[in-house]
Amino acid sequence: MTALASGQLASGPLPGVAWSDIEHIAEWEAGIALAIAAAGVVLLKLMAGRSVGIMITFIAGVTVVASMAGVGVISDLMLSSGDRTLMLELMAIAGLFGFVVALFVGRTITKRSRVLLAAVQGVGENGVYIPPDKTLPAELAGLSDGLAAAHERLGRARARERALEASRRELVAWVSHDLRTPLAGLRAMAEALEDQVVTDPREVNSYHSQIRRETDRLSAMIDDLFELSRIHAGTLKLSRRLAGLEDLIAEAVASAEPVARAKGIRLTGSAVRGMPVYIDSAEMGRAVRNLITNAIRHTPPEGTVEVLGEIVSGMACVSVADACGGIPPADLPRVFDVAFRGESARTPGPQEGAGLGLSIARGIVDAHSGQIAVRNVGPGCQFVIRLPLARPAPAAVNRQAPPAHSTGPRAIHAGR
Repeated sequence: MTALASGQLASGPLPGVAWSDIEHIAEWEAGIALAIAAAGVVLLKLMAGRSVGIMITFIAGVTVVASMAGVGVISDLMLSSGDRTLMLELMAIAGLFGFVVALFVGRTITKRSRVLLAAVQGVGENGVYIPPDKTLPAELAGLSDGLAAAHERLGRARARERALEASRRELVAWVSHDLRTPLAGLRAMAEALEDQVVTDPREVNSYHSQIRRETDRLSAMIDDLFELSRIHAGTLKLSRRLAGLEDLIAEAVASAEPVARAKGIRLTGSAVRGMPVYIDSAEMGRAVRNLITNAIRHTPPEGTVEVLGEIVSGMACVSVADACGGIPPADLPRVFDVAFRGESARTPGPQEGAGLGLSIARGIVDAHSGQIAVRNVGPGCQFVIRLPLARPAPAAVNRQAPPAHSTGPRAIHAGR
């Protein structure tokens, strides 16, 4: 039993081959493979800047050499001379075919890479990235998709940049015009007073009043420019506090009432109770006043401007409806652009500003994570500001479920 057990332990998995021989072969094979792999890694680092096809072919060559070296060691220890020669020849043939396949794959990848490179270089010529029409390997196809998406984003960014630059040029033109006119009038009145061309006390007082009004107008325009510059630069800082939107609407309507009355326009306002929002009251009040002032400016005498505060779909909404005659549909997307002034019903008068009010309103609403929109309704258009509520709106004050008691809209009276 002992001798049998010893024989079984001494013999390996192959007939006539002992475990010691297998261990010896494994050691030689591992040593040769490690040496060839180390040399291959060093050479691959030296070839880091070469073509992927060459690197794949080189890897296939390293694999073939390592395999033939291992087979050579095994054949030398286990096979006769004739069998060893036959084994090496068979390995050489298999390695040659593997090398050819690797060379073919490498050349294919190289060609596809060049096709992708040509598509990228074409962007500099025609400004458009056109993905290759040939089938690319998965990695190159993913890279092509990424390039197409990046090019599309860059295209949109360039379009926004061009639109912004165009609006800036338009703004400079409008502001230059609007500043030049009152400055010329101020200079003329100042020279008349200085040269004592005007001496009648009533005319002098009239000149002084006109100078004050023009100075206030220029000051307001400069304030608008400063506000707009802060919005565009992203430096508009908000001091948000919990406030009732209905109170803000009441204050805005009250401040605009004298202007509406002087023009013969009926200004009405109403708001539901219970519209808590986290806002910067000063900035949001400015946005609402800009909408109301804009509505009064473009509404003809005897017209009506209606301001309404309500809760719609869980959001606090402020709507300002006027009787301007409507905005051409083609101009609706541009209403909030810097210095935009529409045609027909919105043709600016000599005493109007630089057309910054709506742009400022949009910037303020965007800074509050709200929404602002405009649409044509009835005899004019309606501007709507939507803001998230500070808490879920009760069903009693939601427009989708009209209130039944005291939570309904309350009239806002100017000058209260």
